[in-house]
Amino acid sequence: MDKPQKDSADDHKMADSKKEPVTACLLSAAFFGALGSSFLYGYNLSVVNAPAQYIKAFYNKTWLERYGQPIGAETVTLLWSITVSIFAIGGLVGALSVSFIIKVLGRKGTLLVNNSFAVIAALLLSLGEMAKSFEMLIVGRFIIGVDSGIALSALPMYLGEISPRHIRGSIGQFNSILICLGVFIGQVLGLPQLLGQESRWRYLFTFLAFPALLQLCVLPFLPESPRYLLMEQRDEAGAERAFQRFLGKKDVSEELEEVHAEARARDNLHTVSVVHLLRSPAVRWQLITVIITMACYQLCGLNAIWYYTNGILREAGFAEQILPYITLSTGTIEILSAIVSGLVIERIGRKPLLIFGFSAMAFFFGLLTIFLNFQDRVLWMPYLSYICILAVIASFCSGPGGIPFILTGELFEQSYRPAAFMIAGTVNWLSNFAVGLLFPFIQEMLQTFAFLVFMVVCTFGSIYLFFVLPETKGRTFLDISQSFAKINKIPVSSPGQEMELVLSEKWEKAQDVVKMESSF
Repeated sequence: MDKPQKDSADDHKMADSKKEPVTACLLSAAFFGALGSSFLYGYNLSVVNAPAQYIKAFYNKTWLERYGQPIGAETVTLLWSITVSIFAIGGLVGALSVSFIIKVLGRKGTLLVNNSFAVIAALLLSLGEMAKSFEMLIVGRFIIGVDSGIALSALPMYLGEISPRHIRGSIGQFNSILICLGVFIGQVLGLPQLLGQESRWRYLFTFLAFPALLQLCVLPFLPESPRYLLMEQRDEAGAERAFQRFLGKKDVSEELEEVHAEARARDNLHTVSVVHLLRSPAVRWQLITVIITMACYQLCGLNAIWYYTNGILREAGFAEQILPYITLSTGTIEILSAIVSGLVIERIGRKPLLIFGFSAMAFFFGLLTIFLNFQDRVLWMPYLSYICILAVIASFCSGPGGIPFILTGELFEQSYRPAAFMIAGTVNWLSNFAVGLLFPFIQEMLQTFAFLVFMVVCTFGSIYLFFVLPETKGRTFLDISQSFAKINKIPVSSPGQEMELVLSEKWEKAQDVVKMESSF
């Protein structure tokens, strides 16, 4: 009988919170936090495409000056492959290290220190040609990969913890929007009329330093995550001030109580290890959900789309010199779709957008397979293929392109969150590397039917999310965590039962210690 009253009270609070304006402090933290983080990730996804032939020529020239003979075709292909793929390896290293850095420096501190990697990478990549060292380019790509690996974990964590729950999804989508903007800016600056020339390509990498320096100028004056301050630093006064600045109001007792309630449910307020997270039955299905969602994020086939875009445009009869300008439409579609997703996510919800995105991608991959197999026979078929490519990109950015990062922050309580982001980041970068490694072989074997593999991945992701993922829109982190209690077979419905679980875990640990001591 009490539950309807509680739900109506929660709805009333949500209605009141929606009347509160979004503060300049919160928007600044979201924009500048993403500018020096996810924007650089997106920029580095596209920036190497335009100067590829000039970088290979630089490798050949440097090799000739060093060893007195031209570089072999296999060697230059190997060096170029390393230059491209080492970005993902650096991202994996960054993802593996992020939980340790965040524990020491906090969310904002990690983002600030991470800018040093971007500046160092910009110097190495920009000066490599002048120093006649292709090794500097490879090391620079690795370091900017480390920067991206850290950023894609620290930024969503920061945004999720500073946002009021009624706009947590919209603020979280700044991550996705700035990734898309970074990809687009990389495409624009790489145009031949701008920096995509043999004499200017190094300035494409010099640009990396500017977003990082801009973040360094603004972010120090914005607050740290109030949840981090209260639950991990035990700084209630600092957390109250942070809430007041982010929310633009003096009375933040309700927000502080929400954090305290989450803290009371867990006696361990310190960050848990990855091993503890993997072994904990209380978060088993949250972890499985994040792993599957993040794997589908990379394995859904969007990266493979770029492989076919220029070829399809050539088949349609577009001149080679205007292809870079036409492909800008893909970046435009990405940005618009991500912005629309950010505007509607709090009305529609995370789950429907994810399921729609993956399902629509599967549908358009099926159509694209059909159109690709008929484009040699029908004159206008390449145009339909290109429309399908734009539809796949729009479907991806409508949900799967950003929501997996939001979910990773929402499905876990404070003590589990850094370890969860470390695992999610590892899955993300390993999947990214796997696609880059395996897709050429898949494409060679299956030709135009390669997209059917990605159609299966997207279909599986949609089905899994439909049956397992609860809606997280407008809910507290504690509520979301408890919604998994039934599937995790952990009966957590009250503070008393939660404490029993904590005590049982402590008892199991104590028994393990006794066994270890007796063995000696």
